[in-house]
Amino acid sequence: MSDSINKIRDELIGKLEKSAGMSRNDAKQELLNQIKHSEAEEIAREIKAVEEKVKVEADKRAREIVADAIKHGATDWVSEFTVSTIQIQDDSVKARIIGKEGRNIRAFERVTNVDVNLDEEGLITLSSFDPVRREIARVALEDLIKDGRIQPARIEEIYEQTKESIEKLMFEAGEKLCHGVGVFSMPKELIAMLGRFKYRFSYGQNMIKHTLEETKIGIALAEELRADVDIVRLGCLLHDIGKIVSEDEGTHVDKGVKLLKKYNMPEAVIGCVAAHHEDIPFPSLSAVLVYVADAVSGARPGARHEDYGDYLKRLTKLEDIAKRHTGVSDAYAVSAGRDLRVVVDPGELSDAEATVLARDIKKEVEETMVYPGQVKIIVIRELRAIEIAQ
Repeated sequence: MSDSINKIRDELIGKLEKSAGMSRNDAKQELLNQIKHSEAEEIAREIKAVEEKVKVEADKRAREIVADAIKHGATDWVSEFTVSTIQIQDDSVKARIIGKEGRNIRAFERVTNVDVNLDEEGLITLSSFDPVRREIARVALEDLIKDGRIQPARIEEIYEQTKESIEKLMFEAGEKLCHGVGVFSMPKELIAMLGRFKYRFSYGQNMIKHTLEETKIGIALAEELRADVDIVRLGCLLHDIGKIVSEDEGTHVDKGVKLLKKYNMPEAVIGCVAAHHEDIPFPSLSAVLVYVADAVSGARPGARHEDYGDYLKRLTKLEDIAKRHTGVSDAYAVSAGRDLRVVVDPGELSDAEATVLARDIKKEVEETMVYPGQVKIIVIRELRAIEIAQ
């Protein structure tokens, strides 16, 4: 009976194969192919749905990470300006500041290299594009007013004392900045340079506040993304250190890299500093995070004013032009760059040579700079004879 059934089944399969135009194995393969194709479409739809979900979640998570990092970097922020003011109760103080035939105010402006404006009632305004210079002048003038003995010799004495005091304050500010972001083994020279951020600003943004804010953001990002937190910490802290380096040509990035190499900072940190303005390809994830943290801090609404940065560069360039000439001991751009005061060594240049120097600087300024209005070149050659009785 079973043989008969098998024979009938084989005959039926043969007829089916003949009518379908394919063998049993071919039909089986075709059926498998159809099932596979159907399943593949279903799998593809599932994969696409998951990808879309992941993309949405990734964007949401990325926003959360950045927002959380910004929250960690929140600091108080105060706009910086180019003037400092001192309030006085009695306008008779102004007469003592001016002195006989204006000798006191001239001595103060010469020593501090800031402009003093006494026109407003009850207020003395000090103006200079260099915030460190302006702060020293402000503190010195306040001490002179309290002391009461306002005369040229006392002005110089108080100025030197104040300058030393401000240097100590800046070192303490640098130390506080380092400790605030968890750095406790920084070379003293770099701490002192970071402290100068206290009175300096980039495009209107106070640099010590920007550095603190940016470093906190960078640390938060590094912790979230499991990057090297210590490298990001140091990269953020030191990214703008080149802005304090006055000597040498080049951008603040070049100066910063050179300075950090001098102090044997880790190559990974130097790479972060070198790439934070995309001057080179990002060498690491840490470098990317330093760049992002810097951009977030600098780009937030109200943080910076680009026109001030251009103004600062113009005045700094004016001073640099004068300082390159032989016999110049110092130079100061004042009155918003309308005056350039050049102090020369009387032992190196005669009166006639000082006159020629003024003309040479004038010519170089005209040929190499673009500036509004006019720039007055004032060359100061002062011979002093000093003896000490003991």
